[in-house]
Amino acid sequence: MLRTVLVSALAATLIGAPAAQAAPSAPGDLVDYKPVIATAPAKAWKLNYRSTSATGKPNTVSGILLVPPTPWTKGPRPLVSYAVGTHGLGDRCAPSTRLTNGSENEVLLMSQALSRGWAVVVTDYEGLGTPGTHTYAVGQSEGRAVLDAARAASRVPEAGLSKSGPVGVFGYSQGGQAAAFAGELQPSYAPDVNLVGVAEGGVPADLNAVLKFNDGGPAFGLVLGAAVGYATAYPELPFNDVLNAKGENAVAKVKEACVVELGAAAPFARLNDFTTVPNVSSDPRWQARLGENLAGKTKPGAPVYLYHASLDELIPLSVGKGLRDRYRALGADVTWQEFPLLEHIGGVSAGGPVAMTWLGTKF
Repeated sequence: MLRTVLVSALAATLIGAPAAQAAPSAPGDLVDYKPVIATAPAKAWKLNYRSTSATGKPNTVSGILLVPPTPWTKGPRPLVSYAVGTHGLGDRCAPSTRLTNGSENEVLLMSQALSRGWAVVVTDYEGLGTPGTHTYAVGQSEGRAVLDAARAASRVPEAGLSKSGPVGVFGYSQGGQAAAFAGELQPSYAPDVNLVGVAEGGVPADLNAVLKFNDGGPAFGLVLGAAVGYATAYPELPFNDVLNAKGENAVAKVKEACVVELGAAAPFARLNDFTTVPNVSSDPRWQARLGENLAGKTKPGAPVYLYHASLDELIPLSVGKGLRDRYRALGADVTWQEFPLLEHIGGVSAGGPVAMTWLGTKF
């Protein structure tokens, strides 16, 4: 009798019971990770992690985690989620790749954080180093990738990071945009991330203004790159279907370009030179998506250090001041600093170390 009951129970378990299902992945979950050798004073792991696109769809983003080899004895080790400036749209431009082949130009700023004993996680952003096209200059996508990188870093067991440890965000230029959106999205998208400060500089906060400023300018290739990024993030936007032959050739090159090639892709050109429809960005569909990516519409979830070079030739000072004013109108805790007589790269050279020191006051 007992044998019959046991056999019946086993049969029910193997045949009648529903199969166990894996829990659905959430933003910040690790897809995989592996140790790598990086050209930085740290132990390093290449990460692939779950995140969310600008339209709310799940995606996978890559990045790299750097942890100083020295022990941290003052509670949970602080983590900087570092958002790089423009690297380009080609996969070979991804910071996780450049940090392993010795070509990463922001490694000195990252090393300033590492020398203080902080861990640093660097996102590659959506589509940079992973399948698909990089959604360049799309703040809604970048901000989520930055926050989810912090989540993913705390899930690497060997790194020894606490999920409740303090997180600071650092970024300049494109990275400043990513940092701004990370701060604004954190309260609703990632309340579990213990965000204590956001250091953002040279922020292209208003892309309508940045486009007008650079249309016909020497670095117009950056505008073309942003158009590619938006058309990728928001497929309903008229762009790929209104390119002329010149535009198709230029876009093909831009999609593979790193930052120097991108900036020089079409000097002194205008967006109208590449499309069959004039003023394509004035289309209501474009304006709606650009409006969604206007920084400063939501109060950030942590104090902000915002800085800008007064002679910035790519992102005018007025754009930085506009972001400052919108933050203040929202009641945000924002510290503003203008660096006089400096252009775009000079802004991060002078302001980056100051911003990193400011983050230390929040840790």
